[in-house]
Amino acid sequence: MTTPPLQINSLNVSYHSKLVLWDVGVSIQPGRTTAIVGPNGAGKSTLLKAALGLIPASSGDISFYGGPLRKCRSRVAYVPQRESVDWDFPVNARDVVAMGLYRRIGWCLPVRSIHRRMADEALADVGMADFACRQISQLSGGQQQRVFLARALAQKADLYLMDEPFASVDAATEQAILAVLERIKNAGGTVVCVHHDLETVAQYFDDAVLLNMRIVAQGPVIDVMTPENLRKTYGARLALVDELETNLSSSIPARK
Repeated sequence: MTTPPLQINSLNVSYHSKLVLWDVGVSIQPGRTTAIVGPNGAGKSTLLKAALGLIPASSGDISFYGGPLRKCRSRVAYVPQRESVDWDFPVNARDVVAMGLYRRIGWCLPVRSIHRRMADEALADVGMADFACRQISQLSGGQQQRVFLARALAQKADLYLMDEPFASVDAATEQAILAVLERIKNAGGTVVCVHHDLETVAQYFDDAVLLNMRIVAQGPVIDVMTPENLRKTYGARLALVDELETNLSSSIPARK
């Protein structure tokens, strides 16, 4: 049996004594793209941050490729929410991407020409080659998102965890992100995205995890994204589910 890139068992997370995630278990399958879906406040971003150790978990077991994150950190890349980044920090796009190479460069050591070339290659992969010297504060929201995606790509990771990469981006950036996800998958990599748009889950991803404090369902999109599961996940938001019910039957493609 293939070891999951990310395995989470019995995870509990609380903020100020308020339970956010309760007995969550997730198994991410290798070489596939997975969406984490649920209403606002369901704990989607918290799940990624707890897995990465960015916030403490009350209890639970988390493993990456069968072991702790510290043993395979170079195999895991993280793209945070754009809103969580200080975009006024005085660096250009190339500098931001080079930050993804610090494990290769070494802490407190200078960025050499070979690393700058690697950063430029990653920027080219997301259509941002012409903006390498542009200050990040001068980029549009979609361009900033692509820069952070390039930073993750520069790591040459095997598992990519992305927190709402499609949120508030323009059409060109959306297509650039989709192209990158496809390249990662074709190269044997694994992608996990917190995703907010129910209508595009079936088009963009192989698998889905429905989350609302607890796991409602997980597995291939065609099995998970059912009206019954969506109602369990979104509760009283039945109008949204009813609107999507007709679309789901026609939009979910057969996945190999």
